[in-house]
Amino acid sequence: DATIVPAIIEKRCVEKLVTEFKYLRAQVTGLAARFMDLIAVEYQLDNIMLLLKGTLSGRSVDELIEQCHPLGMFSGNAGATMRNISSFDSGRGYSDLYETVLVDTPVGPYFSQYLEQSSERLNSAGEMRSILEEVQIEILKNSLMKLYLEDFYNFCVEEVGGETAVIMGGLLRARADRYAINITLNSFGTPLNEPSLRDTDRRRLYPGFGDLYPAGTEMLAKASDEGRLGEALNAFPVYRDIWMRHAQGGAEGEVDPAAFDDEFFKRDVRMLELAFEGQMHLSPIYAYVKLKEQEIRNLVWISECILQRRKDQINKYIPLMIKRPA
Repeated sequence: DATIVPAIIEKRCVEKLVTEFKYLRAQVTGLAARFMDLIAVEYQLDNIMLLLKGTLSGRSVDELIEQCHPLGMFSGNAGATMRNISSFDSGRGYSDLYETVLVDTPVGPYFSQYLEQSSERLNSAGEMRSILEEVQIEILKNSLMKLYLEDFYNFCVEEVGGETAVIMGGLLRARADRYAINITLNSFGTPLNEPSLRDTDRRRLYPGFGDLYPAGTEMLAKASDEGRLGEALNAFPVYRDIWMRHAQGGAEGEVDPAAFDDEFFKRDVRMLELAFEGQMHLSPIYAYVKLKEQEIRNLVWISECILQRRKDQINKYIPLMIKRPA
């Protein structure tokens, strides 16, 4: 079938991005190499979680591998272990999974740290398996992402320093804030919004840095509905404005999630574009990857509009690198 569909466009664009990223990675050493490896860890985490979730639900590992992001694919023995992940289902299966896939890959420290925080004793494969099966997969994913963001932030600010610390610090603080807001918003109507869990399980998912931390996240931990969430953001003009623009966008006054996310994407784009200012820092590498991702989302949106004959909606993408008013 020679028809060009949005999925094919997206796949080819992602492949091009990954090829360019790997080429850049081959040229760097030292702190720059570690910086690029940390960028890739996010996609590795997503892939591991996709495989774990799919395996626990009985899906084919080949189908899951096809859905993995190529920037987060492992190579060599780790890749073979990921492909055979469905075999970890009995006896010491999950112990082997922990020891080979989780520990021996860049995402291993985050899993190890989470598992240590979640259980006082991990002395047997049965205990390890229990944690992986019983915890809600989204809570596990959010916990790992929190640990990753904190590690990336500390690396940029404390180890790299200089202009990288200033620009990446701002980008990652904004991302941590967005993460905390989305966790709170998505928890409404779930067990995490129960009074006994708001100040414990949900609070633990908030990153330990950001412009909202600690006063803002303290208020987010107490928010029980969208109204209280909006009140918590009132003290932070940037997030208050984003919230106010879309607080009335959904049905019956509820927040329109798509429009809400778009506002954050627009802010991210503006901040990422500024990362190319200045000299002698690593931030443009991160900005390049994230802006490329937005460019791919734009192409998919435009192609979907064409395919569905909705050209009246085609301009609702997020423009990149345009002249903005001062």
